[in-house]
Amino acid sequence: MLLAIILGVLTGLSLGLTGAGGGILAVPALVLGMGYSMTAATPVALLAVGAAALLGALDGLYKHIVRYRAAMFMAVTGALVTSLGVRISHALPEKVLVTLFVAIMLWIATKMLRRPAAVPHSHTPCCLNPETGRLRWTPVGTVTLAAIGAVAGLFSGMLGVGGGFLIVPALKRFSDLSMHSIVATSLMLIALISLSASAMSLAHGAVIPVSGWVFVAAAMGGMVIGRQLAPHIPSTRLQQGFSILTAVVALSMLARTYLF
Repeated sequence: MLLAIILGVLTGLSLGLTGAGGGILAVPALVLGMGYSMTAATPVALLAVGAAALLGALDGLYKHIVRYRAAMFMAVTGALVTSLGVRISHALPEKVLVTLFVAIMLWIATKMLRRPAAVPHSHTPCCLNPETGRLRWTPVGTVTLAAIGAVAGLFSGMLGVGGGFLIVPALKRFSDLSMHSIVATSLMLIALISLSASAMSLAHGAVIPVSGWVFVAAAMGGMVIGRQLAPHIPSTRLQQGFSILTAVVALSMLARTYLF
């Protein structure tokens, strides 16, 4: 149980600091650290990430930095394809799922090591209205948000991740929101998508063991700690550290699957 607590806290801490890290580390923590199979780890990871992200989203709502309309809209489009992701996860062999997951992790690690070029606001699909401070709901912006939500929902159901590793870079690339607002909005979307995907996994017969519930509770504690520490750590250092950790975990999972 101590290991479940430690790994859960680290997962929630990562999610709280970056708005993107917890989901993609939850599954490796359960598989590598606690001996879960990929299929068994999925519902536990979804529930842990969803519950922890919900705490972070509530904190963001209190601070008025969550774009809740955009988050709910993306959650709806994500929910429409989450069940497809769950079906894919049950249809594909374990090695195929792990290989796909590792490929995504390494891609993310590479992207996070690079600092994205700034995008002029005039070319950003999702822009804030300077007069109201709210997002402009243009046709292009609406389609962009819908696509982000759909892709996040698909990977949530298929791989047991909250989608933050896609949401945060996508909102940075396609919106002019501040980083604080992006992280808070991402946490709300992750909570909605992950809890929805978790419910679907449970409906398909998934069972959460006692160690899984301990992991979930610990992740929520880690989120609280992460949200307190986030303002005091440079975002560049967080991205670099998370990138290196993601690559190490990905290679460890690959070695465990094919060599042991």
